[in-house]
Amino acid sequence: MNQMTEVEQKAVEMLNEPKIVARNVQVYYGDTHAIKDVDVDIPAQSVTAFIGPSGCGKSTFLRTLNRMNDTIDICRVEGDILIDGEDVYDPKVDPVQLRAKVGMVFQKPNPFPKSIYDNVAYGPRIHGLSRNKTELDEIVTSSLQKAGLWDEVKDRLDAPGTGLSGGQQQRLCIARAIAVNPEIILMDEPCSALDPIATAKVEELIDELRENYTIVIVTHSMQQAARVSQRTAFFHLGVLVEEGPTEDIFTNPHDKRTQDYITGRFG
Repeated sequence: MNQMTEVEQKAVEMLNEPKIVARNVQVYYGDTHAIKDVDVDIPAQSVTAFIGPSGCGKSTFLRTLNRMNDTIDICRVEGDILIDGEDVYDPKVDPVQLRAKVGMVFQKPNPFPKSIYDNVAYGPRIHGLSRNKTELDEIVTSSLQKAGLWDEVKDRLDAPGTGLSGGQQQRLCIARAIAVNPEIILMDEPCSALDPIATAKVEELIDELRENYTIVIVTHSMQQAARVSQRTAFFHLGVLVEEGPTEDIFTNPHDKRTQDYITGRFG
C-alpha cells in the first residue's frame, strides 16, 4: 500500500480538524453563571444544532462564537474558543472582522430599512470587497441566488427589504450574511417567526449551504434539529449535557436528562 506523503497526511489531518473548538467556556452575566464548563468541537461544512429548554444557555453560547456578548456590559466570557486554531478572544482579533468571518442570522428577520439591493450590498461596501459597481452587482446577485431568493426579487431590487414576506426577509438576511463571504453562519432560532412553508424553504436552504459553510443553529424544535443537522448538542441549565451525531442523540442518548427532554418529560 502506498504510504501517504507528509503533505497528503497534513491535508487529511486538516480536513478532520474541527472548525471551531471550545474548551472550558464559562459565561457570566454579572454574578450569574450562565454557561458552565462547555467543551465542544464543531466540524467544518456541516450543521450542528443546539437544543434544550428555554433559558438553558444555547443562544448565550452561540453568541460567544462571534463575540456578540461583547455588546453586553455585564457579560464576561472565560475559557478558549478557537476558530481554525485562532483564539477569537485574543486582544489582537478585531470583532468587526471576526463577524464578517462568522455571520449571524437572528430569530426575527431584521432587514435594514433599505432596498433589497442595498441590504445585501451593505457588508461588501463597508468591508471593501468590491472594486466597482459591476463586482458589487455580482456579489449581490450571487448572494441572493445562494439564499434561494433571486428569482423572487430580481425584478424589484430597488424595493424596500422590509416589504418582503417574513420568510423572504429571513432569506434576505441570510443573503446579507453570505455577501461578506463568511466561513461560518450562526443561526439563532431562524424559523421561529416563520410559517411552515417558509420554514421548509429555510431548512432546504440550510441543507444546501452546508456544502460551503459551517453552520451552527439554535432551535427550539427537536424535529427541525433532526431534519437539518448532522450533530446535535443538548444544553440544560447552562451545561452542555451531551453532544454527538444527531441520530445517536435522538435514538440512543447516553444521559437521562437528554432522554427525558427528547421524550417530552420536561422542556
